[in-house]
Amino acid sequence: QVQLVESGGGLVQPGGSLRLSCAASGFTLSYYAMSWYRQAPGKERELVAKITAGGSKNYAAAVKGRFTISRDNAKNTVALQMNSLKPEDTAVYYCKGNRAGTNDYWGQGTQVTVSS
Repeated sequence: QVQLVESGGGLVQPGGSLRLSCAASGFTLSYYAMSWYRQAPGKERELVAKITAGGSKNYAAAVKGRFTISRDNAKNTVALQMNSLKPEDTAVYYCKGNRAGTNDYWGQGTQVTVSS
């Protein structure tokens, strides 16, 4: 059974940091591009960061320089290190795995709230 489980969300003050983790099971993560998306209330889900199977990374302009995506294929996990958090980073964060010719896999999401 394929599963992606996010963890690490919570409440943090502006300027603080959080590290999100996504644990994959039921498939070999190393073959997949892995991404983090987020969705704020009343807004569309948007891509935050992506790391390809080969390790190339790209980021949304709003988070570039503050967020870092990484993967540990041996542990079948993907992480998102978020620094210098802002109130506008408040959203539910989702992990996604995709590979050409297969369905996308999504996690259930983890809430990140940035507030003083």
